[in-house]
Amino acid sequence: MGFFGTILGFFGFCFGTSIGLVIGYYFFIYFQPTDVKDPEVCPFVEQDSTTLQRLLPEIPLWVKNPDYDRIDWLNKFIASMWPYLDKAICKTVENITKPIIAEQIPNYKIESVEFEALTLGTLPPTFHGMKVYTTDEKELIMELSLKWAGNPNVIVAAKAFGLKATVQPHVDFGLKLMGADVMSIPGLYIFVQEFIKDQVANMYLWPKTLEVQVMDPSRAFKRPVGILQVKVLRAKKLKKKDLIGASDPYVKLKLTGDSRLSSKKTTVKHKNLNPEWNEEFSLVVKDPESQVLELRVYDWEQVGKHDKMGMNMITLKDLTPDEPKVMTLDLLKNMDPNDVQNERSRGQLEVEVTYKPFTEDDIPKEFEESNTVEKAPEGTPDGGGLLVVIVHEAQDVEGKHHTNPYARLIFKGEERRTKPIKKNRDPRWEEEFQFMLDEPPINDKLHVEVMSSSSKLGLLHTKEILGYIDINLADVISNKRINEKYHLIDSKNGIIQIEMQWRTSS
Repeated sequence: MGFFGTILGFFGFCFGTSIGLVIGYYFFIYFQPTDVKDPEVCPFVEQDSTTLQRLLPEIPLWVKNPDYDRIDWLNKFIASMWPYLDKAICKTVENITKPIIAEQIPNYKIESVEFEALTLGTLPPTFHGMKVYTTDEKELIMELSLKWAGNPNVIVAAKAFGLKATVQPHVDFGLKLMGADVMSIPGLYIFVQEFIKDQVANMYLWPKTLEVQVMDPSRAFKRPVGILQVKVLRAKKLKKKDLIGASDPYVKLKLTGDSRLSSKKTTVKHKNLNPEWNEEFSLVVKDPESQVLELRVYDWEQVGKHDKMGMNMITLKDLTPDEPKVMTLDLLKNMDPNDVQNERSRGQLEVEVTYKPFTEDDIPKEFEESNTVEKAPEGTPDGGGLLVVIVHEAQDVEGKHHTNPYARLIFKGEERRTKPIKKNRDPRWEEEFQFMLDEPPINDKLHVEVMSSSSKLGLLHTKEILGYIDINLADVISNKRINEKYHLIDSKNGIIQIEMQWRTSS
């Protein structure tokens, strides 16, 4: 039985492993997340201050705030003088505390309290900026931003009843359970550290800004200044991604710097590692000094996510206007120059690009700025009009249980909804809704809610409100058109941008 048991166990192991691999492959192919998007490459100038501070948390104040001055000279002086300043400061502390301690210890029957060690360490403080201003009382006020992550050593010794005890102050946090250090669990210490930092940051009184709109946001976007013509010619020596057979490549191209512009795609060339496309595309250029043409090659898959075969970029400012340029680009994994994986050969992509700037007479009519509002369509009631509501986007909306936001509009008993966007705190809808009215809605309000619905089946927390706002429509009637950002009620930081137009037949 031992021999047969071993044989049966071996076959059972092989059979179980095979079944497990098949099931695992099935889950891997058919249950991949569908809401994963390629990261957008944007220049720093287009990022908001919160994003920049998250990317570069240690930006000095003299960079972030123009009213703070740079004082590197003071840091160099303190660094040179710190050994002497350390001794002087510690000596001063001892001279001040000794009389106070000598006066208090008889009340507690303590023989003596003294410093066994007192030093501020070897790391001096750093000044990140200085703000100087005067007052009406002829005062000069200097406001210094100081940071100090030092390594002080302070040991206090106390004697009482012939016994000696030492105390060494130290600021840290830890958690022990049944004698074991829970903080040794991988990742827990960093999580607790970030949690404490966020809680402390929420207690701060952060500066607030008041935005005064001097220009319609819809007109504030940059106007088109030219057209980039791209001809995707061919690819060479692509590396196959499929285990069996050749790959099915196609090219995806997009101009960075404007998230509203959709990307373009070539056709798929099946089972070809040296495909030829010769397909032409035209892209609108708004800022040739900062925009970049992003080219990505993918391997098309009938089931599952399409594999990335390589990418590269073309900087528009390097192109000569009205001059066609044929370029052969080496395909890379990413645009990180320090990534060693970019040294691997992934093939080449050959394209022809031509940047054609507009003259004043060439600017297309559909791109011209205009303050005029379209007229209402035929059949609009006399004295009435068409109320057009465009829900652009929301920012910083977050639910307690899920964040799959959509906007819900309620006006005169009618309800309209935008499409939901999964797992996004900053959704962009760009959806338009129309309400035909017999008279101007001067005394009416538009109720807007930002909702979230669960993408999973369940009975609890299927829907929740992320915030709402009631908008008076009197301003829309008098101004014909408004485009505003509104702070959502019952939301911590949520904002929604809504454009409204009142169109009449006259």
